[in-house]
Amino acid sequence: MKKIEVVAAILHREGAYFATQRGYGEFEGLWEFPGGKIEPCESREDALKREIQEELGIDITIDKFLCTTEYDYPSFHLTMHCYLCGIKAGEIELREHKSARWLRPEGLGSVEWLPADKEVISRLNNL
Repeated sequence: MKKIEVVAAILHREGAYFATQRGYGEFEGLWEFPGGKIEPCESREDALKREIQEELGIDITIDKFLCTTEYDYPSFHLTMHCYLCGIKAGEIELREHKSARWLRPEGLGSVEWLPADKEVISRLNNL
């Protein structure tokens, strides 16, 4: 099975978390935390900063490692490293997603998450 390793930013502000809705591909319409693939010879942190700049047009601070989740999708195995992050500079601009929301902890269940992101939600609910 193909293996994919990614990073995800759990952006937080004033007690809420930033969720994005996929605008393309097999999982279009489902919600996720923004991020992407780690390039060869790139650290997880550098990959996360690059991906968020590409997807949202902002610079972030990486505040704390949250967790690593593993999930077997039908055509690949995903390893996702998740970090709590803040916005350092810039205004969020959706470049790849069709929608986004700031969700408070009690509202995290109000959207349909990608399977790999559901474990992250349970970790956030336990913070």
